[in-house]
Amino acid sequence: MIETIALDSSPLGRLVHPRLNAEISDWLDEVLAAGVTVYIPEIIDYEVRRGLLAAGMTRSIRRLDELKQVLFFLPLNSATMLDAANLWALARQQGKSVADPKELDGDVILAAQARQVGAVVITENIGHLSVFVDARDWREASIAD
Repeated sequence: MIETIALDSSPLGRLVHPRLNAEISDWLDEVLAAGVTVYIPEIIDYEVRRGLLAAGMTRSIRRLDELKQVLFFLPLNSATMLDAANLWALARQQGKSVADPKELDGDVILAAQARQVGAVVITENIGHLSVFVDARDWREASIAD
């Protein structure tokens, strides 16, 4: 059974537009009703928020802030960033790199944040994230798994 979830940017981005994405809003309600702990990792808040700010989407920013009050916010810390650096280097050494060597690589930081709390990453980008952690598409992730 999935007990802990960390949201990636695509699902979180959908959740801040609930009228357009009723299906994922219903999914989140079911997850929360089942007692699953749902985290918004700080790196994902950053990725979603910067896009909303650039587009001037104030209602969606308010919704993001509301979600941070209902869900658990997972701040970045030094231990997480050290783990992310190790994951990044290990992926390079094994030829499993998923980003340009000069990029910050938010996926690795997300993976490190998920590892910090033992979370399954809920995403629409399973390929990149599954190199590092258990990653599942929200449309296919059964809470009973």
